[in-house]
Parts: sequence; C-alpha cells; structure tokens
Amino acid sequence: MRLITRILAAAAVAALPLTATGLSPAAAGTTADAAADTVTIDGAAAGTFRALTYNIAGLPEFLSSAPTPREEATLAIGERIGDFDIVNAQEDFNYHAYLYRTDTHAHRTPTSGGVPFGSGLNSVQHQPYEALDRVTWDDCYLNQADCLTPKGFTFRRVQLADGVWLDVYNLHADAGDAAGDEEARRSNLAQVTAYLQEHSAGRPVLIMGDTNTRYTTPGDRIAQFAADNGLTDAWVQIPRGGDAPEQGEPPLGCPSDNPGTDCEVVDKVLYRSGGGVSLEATSYENLDADFRYTDGQMLSDHFPIAVGFSWSAE
Repeated sequence: MRLITRILAAAAVAALPLTATGLSPAAAGTTADAAADTVTIDGAAAGTFRALTYNIAGLPEFLSSAPTPREEATLAIGERIGDFDIVNAQEDFNYHAYLYRTDTHAHRTPTSGGVPFGSGLNSVQHQPYEALDRVTWDDCYLNQADCLTPKGFTFRRVQLADGVWLDVYNLHADAGDAAGDEEARRSNLAQVTAYLQEHSAGRPVLIMGDTNTRYTTPGDRIAQFAADNGLTDAWVQIPRGGDAPEQGEPPLGCPSDNPGTDCEVVDKVLYRSGGGVSLEATSYENLDADFRYTDGQMLSDHFPIAVGFSWSAE
C-alpha cells in the first residue's frame, strides 16, 4: 500500500503545469536543426542511421532507483541523445519537460503524461514520422507496480528518405521475476506479435525498448518472439556472432561499471527487412561511459544501447 500511496502522490506532481518547473514544455513536432552528418543517403536509395534505446528512469525521484538527481540527470540525457537519428525512451514520466528542453531533434512524440497517467514511452528522431499509435498492455502483474501506469508499446512510421518508411516500435514490458510477471511478459510479446501481423505485415520493422526479458530466463520467450516475427536481435547478431544464449543457462549479468557488450541487458534492439527495404545492423554499443553524471554515477538505472544501421531500398 505504501507504493500505491506514493504513486497517487506522484499523480499530483504530474498534474502540475510544466511551467511550474521553470521550463517551457516542448510541443510535439518542435522544429530543430538536425545534425548534417546523422543520415547519409545516396540518391535516396541507400543510407545509414544510428538508433538508441534508453530507459531514462523518469519516475518521481522518491520512487526512482536511479542514483542521480532526476531533474539534472534528465537534462543531461537530453543533451547527449542529439547524435542519434532515432531514439526510443522508456520511463519518460515526470521529468519529460527536462528531456525535451535540452533535446535538439526536430520530430518528437507528445507526452502521454506523468505517473500514473502516462505510459512513459516517448521517441525523438531527426526524420519525420507519422501514424503514432499508443497501445496499453492487455495483461499486467502488480508485483512490480506494473499495473499502476498504462505501460505498453507505441507504433509509428519514420521516414528514412522520400518514399522509404520504417515501422518503429517502442515498448516497456512487465517487470519482475515472479511467475505472474513472466506470464504477463509472454502476453505482452504476444500482443506485439498480433499488432505486427496486422499493421506491419511484409514491412521493415525496428523494435527497441525495455523488454524486461533475458534469453536465459526459463519463463521468458524473447527468442520465440524474434523467430515468430522474423526479427534479428542486434546483440545476438554482433557481439554474440549469431549465437543466442540458451534458456536455463546462467544469466549473463552486467557489472555496473564498464559493462561492455558480452553481458545481456533487458534493453533490446530487434529488426527485420521488408517491403523492398533491406535493413542491416552494423554496430552495437553499450554507451554507459558516455551517459554518466558529473560525479561519475549513471544518469539512469539502465544502460543506453546504441545500434548503427545501413539500409537500401529497391
């Protein structure tokens, strides 16, 4: 009950006008100059882009497990994401205005609100997007307070070039290690699969977010999710050389400092080609060292995961 009380108290904070923080809220689609070297296009037939997924720990500070002050940390995160062409953020709740204050992307999704009203899912990109859809999970398990915010996934189409569009999904699955959590996560991934089949059949797809899954966890189905949808996991492809860990193997946990890319994180990047667009991951990085506070502590309680892509269109 204490956690529920804290969530309800956070609602009052979320309901305050953003101008009370001294920041002017950034509207969706705010125009900013994109970096000239972020996208390379050869005759609108081929190009590259850099993508980032990051759970930014935007719960109210008294609920957050991040080690750094949330206002200052979120401002710092906004300053650091500008070099990435497509960014998916999770837990972008009560400090959303701080993120958009220092972010420079031209195209940004509007917030759905703070705790407990919003999903915490937002995205920014240098390229135009259309058809934003927010979907709440059908199933959740209260063990980790997952049911106290409308967690789920978002869908949008991002323009890579004239006539070339990429279906981009941002998600935050149910957390926790209890049997009910694992059952809810399996339901979450099945719900994304059903949506993909209806809205992205035969199309190029990029899925980035906090899956709260690991290949080694017996109750998780991330490998099946990838196989069912023809998706490639960039971590499995590049650092692992195509060899996914087996269910039941010891977890590949990450150290808090210098984690590298051998360990498995729940923040995943999956993709596929389709619709005459060939998509290929060319690099995979855990950018922990680049997203640290002035005192050396992490800006969030998750790692920022970056993947470079090349694409070509027929």
